[in-house]
Amino acid sequence: MNEQNNDILVDVETTYLDAESDPEKARYLFAYTITIKNHSQSSARLLSRYWKITGGDGHEQEVEGDGVVGLHPYLAPEQEFTYTSAAMLDTPVGMMQGHYKMMGDNGERFEVNIPAFTLAAPRKLH
Repeated sequence: MNEQNNDILVDVETTYLDAESDPEKARYLFAYTITIKNHSQSSARLLSRYWKITGGDGHEQEVEGDGVVGLHPYLAPEQEFTYTSAAMLDTPVGMMQGHYKMMGDNGERFEVNIPAFTLAAPRKLH
């Protein structure tokens, strides 16, 4: 799933981490890999992130933070940055969505939406 806004493309891929999850204790761990690509004519730096994480039971959690994975990537035109992080849910299905706050070389600050994406543990037969 991807979304392009302000000529910044955000692409998301998710993976259920079976070995690190414990369904009996309502612990479902998901990795998500995000690629941010700058299709604009000017450079921009990622300043911060905001996430809304919603579990399958409707419980919402909001997370805000400085940069991503401890970095503030600077993206020149046509440059991309990829990182992987993780989220823990207490349900086997949920979703995440949010935005990045970025700043262009001209000092203008803008938000880049991160499309809603699903986190889902595969069903298992016992």
